[in-house]
Amino acid sequence: MATSPASADPPGSWLHEDLHWLFARLKQGLSTAEAAVVREHGMNLWGYTVLMAIVEAPARTQLALAQAVSVDKSKLVLILDELEGAGLVLRRPDPADRRARIIEVTPRGSRALKAARGDIEAVEERLLADLDVPARTALRDALRHLAGAPILRVEDGQSPGTACPPHQA
Repeated sequence: MATSPASADPPGSWLHEDLHWLFARLKQGLSTAEAAVVREHGMNLWGYTVLMAIVEAPARTQLALAQAVSVDKSKLVLILDELEGAGLVLRRPDPADRRARIIEVTPRGSRALKAARGDIEAVEERLLADLDVPARTALRDALRHLAGAPILRVEDGQSPGTACPPHQA
């Protein structure tokens, strides 16, 4: 049996104490498993992420959507082209601003997202299977918290307790 990158260094090593490596390793493993899952539903992981964001806020413009999913506007256009080509979303002019586009999920996109979400949840359950329910809840709560104001402060080089700039809060 091959040794996985995670088992190469014992817990307590510098590597296993480094948050960047821990998150990168988890992202790598989840990306591998989840990419195969969402591909079965006609999208890639970025498409899946964008589709979820559109469902949460259907009247979102492309610019607002790019900010919400933390992707460059030019990359978002490519993602939307793929989703639209697969019949999962529609782009229509914003009646308030003809230069802007409103993205909507099609019925086919809704079905694909629901099916993909169920499969993604199964992958996540396999990952978290060794944790009891309180540990799972604590992990998700901590990650949601860290993905908010704390990471914005770190990106901006601010200290804890410093308010995030209004444009990013």
